[in-house]
Amino acid sequence: MAETRWLDEREMAAWKGFLEATSRVSRHLEQQLKEDAGLSHAQYEILVRLSAAPGGEVRMTDLAHGLFTSKSGLTYQVSQLEKHGLVERRSCPTDVRGVLAVLTPEGRDTLRAAAPGHVAAVRAALIDVLERDELDVLAHALGRVGARLRPAGQDSGMADSGGISTSSS
Repeated sequence: MAETRWLDEREMAAWKGFLEATSRVSRHLEQQLKEDAGLSHAQYEILVRLSAAPGGEVRMTDLAHGLFTSKSGLTYQVSQLEKHGLVERRSCPTDVRGVLAVLTPEGRDTLRAAAPGHVAAVRAALIDVLERDELDVLAHALGRVGARLRPAGQDSGMADSGGISTSSS
């Protein structure tokens, strides 16, 4: 068995900073979305992904991969969105076993209303805290981490950067 490579001070500082920042940013965004839009962050991301997809629909399995969640976790979140009329599920016309998640007009309106506040929260919690060169380094570094851990053959699932432009995260 290989000897353990313990973290040195610099590495430990990076690790602790990463843990604190990701936890605090996630909680901040979750709270903002709950208060302003009545959505969880996961639900918001589902709406974003659907709004960016052709026809506002995505196979549930593809949606689960893009959102970095389990199929059961996605099913629960989509069920919650369905209860509020924001998403509906349909059979996939090309695969009898497939199920599509489809954005409803109410879902699109909810996303459109939630996006400005969410983007403001993302800016306040992360983007505007960093200098431009720091953003470049952060994007590059975290992109490398994600790529290393991503299953073979799977893309990042981050098309449209989670929709931070006019529609979201």
